[in-house]
Amino acid sequence: MFTGIVEATGEVLAVTDDDGGRRIRVGTPFTDLSHGQSISISGACLTVEEFADGEWAEFFLARETLAKTFFDGLEVGDRVNLERAMPADGRFDGHIVQGHVDATAEVVGIEREGDVPASEASGSSSSERSEYDGDWTFSFSLPEGQREYLVEKGSITVDGISLTVAARGDDRFDVAIIPTTYRETALSEKSVGDPVHLEVDMVAKYVEQLC
Repeated sequence: MFTGIVEATGEVLAVTDDDGGRRIRVGTPFTDLSHGQSISISGACLTVEEFADGEWAEFFLARETLAKTFFDGLEVGDRVNLERAMPADGRFDGHIVQGHVDATAEVVGIEREGDVPASEASGSSSSERSEYDGDWTFSFSLPEGQREYLVEKGSITVDGISLTVAARGDDRFDVAIIPTTYRETALSEKSVGDPVHLEVDMVAKYVEQLC
């Protein structure tokens, strides 16, 4: 289980395709890795196959994983969000996240609060944007079959980040991003049109089954 509190971001160092799927190597700062350990990579729970402590970890992506994520388009140099599984005695700061991607969505809007227009923000470099001290509003498409699980002020996981739904429409939803989240996750590198992983609140799924 995860909590949606991103611990670090990592760069994709290598991508290798074969008949059975795809293998990726991701740079990680973690020094307590072990074979078979679960790590959330931008919201998808993957298993460590090989590793070098404090340097990198390798993961295998089966065809099923590739079919339900945007990892089929992952390239060397891309940055991803990292979170290790929550320890039994750990602090629970986000919400219950399984690392099971329910759908991929698309960034449909990015607005920065303040005097800087969104058009200028989208053309700025990542380093310039990360220094900005204001809040952001990100808008995402709402894939078919997921709308009933989202409520305003409810929880949603986007690329492994535990977020709160600020507004929901028929085909999109908004989240407010504070400077710390923007600075410390790979969300700062997203642009309009980029794909993201969604995992809806697990509690909402169980409530639906009971109704």
